[in-house]
Amino acid sequence: MKMLVIVDMLKDFCDKDGVLATSPVTGELYAKDIIAPIAGILEDFREKGGVVVWVNDAHASDDKEFEIWPAHAVKGTDGAKIIDELAPGVVKDDYFEHVLEKTRYSGFFGTGLNGLVDVVKPESATVVGVCTSICVMDTVGGFANRDIEVIVPKNCVADFDPKMHEMCLERMKNIYQAKVE
Repeated sequence: MKMLVIVDMLKDFCDKDGVLATSPVTGELYAKDIIAPIAGILEDFREKGGVVVWVNDAHASDDKEFEIWPAHAVKGTDGAKIIDELAPGVVKDDYFEHVLEKTRYSGFFGTGLNGLVDVVKPESATVVGVCTSICVMDTVGGFANRDIEVIVPKNCVADFDPKMHEMCLERMKNIYQAKVE
């Protein structure tokens, strides 16, 4: 069984009015170009079968992370919702979708992803979303530490900082042995 892990494709990261949607480096919406390719991979998983896992920031309003970042993806707010273009589908007999909330960078920390991986025993995990240098890379590391093959499609990950994006793709490829394609 294959697993698709979609990281933080939330309104606060991807919509034009999102708190963290505009790159401080380029001034542009950094995630806009990955939405369509992710939608294509998601549709493929839905058609061919597999497990789809959404790992999404869902912070308390006083989260310690807000000492580093502006308040974002506060649980229950519009900014914490998955963008409309990728909204989770209805569970069918041939695939399953799970929506997990996280309060830290790794998709494994306190989310239930560990248990899901133990049950599903995926042969591979394709990890997509934002931000390459933070939540994507930490989640990829979690799969690598469990000796699960990881695939990171370059056109399906994005970061605030283009230089960090490239550096982290190389790190995931060289250190975690991810297939960065």
